[in-house]
Amino acid sequence: MPLDPAIAEVTDRIRRRSEAARAAYLDKIGRAAEAGPARAHLSCGNQAHAYAATGEDKAALAEGRAPNIGIVTAYNDMLSAHQPYETYPAKLRAAARAAGATAQVAGGVPAMCDGVTQGQTGMELSLFSRDVIALAAGVALSHNTYDAALYLGICDKIVPGLIIAAATFGHVPAVFVPAGPMTSGLPNDEKAKVRQRFAAGEIGRDELMAAEMASYHGPGTCTFYGTANTNQMLMEFMGLHLPGASFVNPGTPLREALTEAAVRRAAAITALGNDYRPAGRVLDEKAFVNGIVGLMATGGSTNLVIHLPAMARAAGVLLELEDFAAISAAVPLMAKVYPNGLADVNHFHAAGGLSFMIGELLAAGLLHDDVCTVAGDGLAAYAAEPKLADGALTWAEGPRETANDRILRPASDPFQPTGGLRRLAGTLGEGVIKTSAVIPDRHVIEAPARVFEDQEQVKAAFRAGEFTADTVVVVRFQGPRANGMPELHSLTPILAVLQDRGLRVALVTDGRMSGASGKVPAAIHVAPEAAAGGMLAKLRDGDILRLDAVAGRLDVLTEGVAERAPLVPDLSANAVGIGRELFEPFRRNVGPATQGAAVVV
Repeated sequence: MPLDPAIAEVTDRIRRRSEAARAAYLDKIGRAAEAGPARAHLSCGNQAHAYAATGEDKAALAEGRAPNIGIVTAYNDMLSAHQPYETYPAKLRAAARAAGATAQVAGGVPAMCDGVTQGQTGMELSLFSRDVIALAAGVALSHNTYDAALYLGICDKIVPGLIIAAATFGHVPAVFVPAGPMTSGLPNDEKAKVRQRFAAGEIGRDELMAAEMASYHGPGTCTFYGTANTNQMLMEFMGLHLPGASFVNPGTPLREALTEAAVRRAAAITALGNDYRPAGRVLDEKAFVNGIVGLMATGGSTNLVIHLPAMARAAGVLLELEDFAAISAAVPLMAKVYPNGLADVNHFHAAGGLSFMIGELLAAGLLHDDVCTVAGDGLAAYAAEPKLADGALTWAEGPRETANDRILRPASDPFQPTGGLRRLAGTLGEGVIKTSAVIPDRHVIEAPARVFEDQEQVKAAFRAGEFTADTVVVVRFQGPRANGMPELHSLTPILAVLQDRGLRVALVTDGRMSGASGKVPAAIHVAPEAAAGGMLAKLRDGDILRLDAVAGRLDVLTEGVAERAPLVPDLSANAVGIGRELFEPFRRNVGPATQGAAVVV
């Protein structure tokens, strides 16, 4: 199938926009590659330090003929998704030896759990942790002793941070190694109903705690389709996982086989062999377009609208919100996974999952097939699915029909004809909205504003019974410069209660909503942010706002707002406590949300 003209056009636009930056990037990584295997240039003393504790691998490392693979791990056992990584280093080293290679843990990177910090002060460090992860991974790889790298990371900021590092060290081949989702627990829609009942004061904390523990119950990624699982989808669509690796549960024989295969593949694609696949070659314009297509087709997390521009910039590729909007208009929504539907990622995977989707989108001309991936040339390999045959890993043709059309549909019969994310622009600024879980009757909201400066004020107004009419809730000074752009996910149950009471409500904010944001229309990532003097800083209670996801508009209709002086609040309270002091240089130097809210790229 020829490439869809809309996908071709947006790819060409990105290529033209990125021409100078991409050329400089390719020149940089080309010069790094020409220097040859890094260990050949290290002194004997350098190498002795690097190999002192490697035991049985010491001789192979000293000879320098076998590929040496650096492991960058985001392991901790506070994140359920990352807990399985505890045992990976030993497995990876053993698999490397079996493949005639060596492997070392190059370094660790921090990994926050946004589920723990939601609604808490620590969430103000969350977005900036992405840049810290990139820096930490850069430190790990700076030893310059690795012929390829394995990246162990899954969750919200971790994968984007690791991608920024992998792109920066783009002459080094990179394979991302997932650990898989936890098995299904309490259905996500039932958990959400319990949260709403708690927010409405109908049940106590004991019932809420029981529901949460039944939902988040074991090792693996949370099963809703939030940022963590959206990251895993991206790694397949962009060719950085092995095909079909994303959603295989931890601790299963297939998961173990895929992990070992990732090591073999990393060893096979170094510059020492005949199939050199540096990360910078994989991470080109077509890969990022494919990633955005996957984001739209699955109704993925709004957080990736921030992360993808930052990831791409590290590889010399310049993305803008108009690119997301153009791809969204061309790509059908093919999946309904919570919060867009009732299914979780295990149900999605069983219905056909990513291999079905990639096959469908390729057949519809909506993906670039002519790409370089860690598995080989061409994205068509990712339409296959991994299987174990007599204990051996193999890939078979993936499903060509959905096993459950309430969860997964073909491109020719989608849930809706366009993707799940839309760009908004107007007199209030520029932002995005996730529409895939919002019923069409709520795609346009026009109502008076109630203006707040943090989410606790919104909760207090709700408890006081102050929301009795249609309202656009504005939560400002939540952008990256103000307080690190925390997610406002804890507002979701409150706003859902108001909507269920029959009110027409919406959220407008320069902050973020989680990948778990759902049925209430929310204009998020609004830029310029209030702390930068954006229009949000000029709003007052009662101003009439209009959020129109159909026309892609976000406007204040009240006359004279633009002429007001912006509010300049005292944000000093955002600068101290729970480590926020350490991130003051980040808040001072961060870029706008539309460019990835980044510090290091």
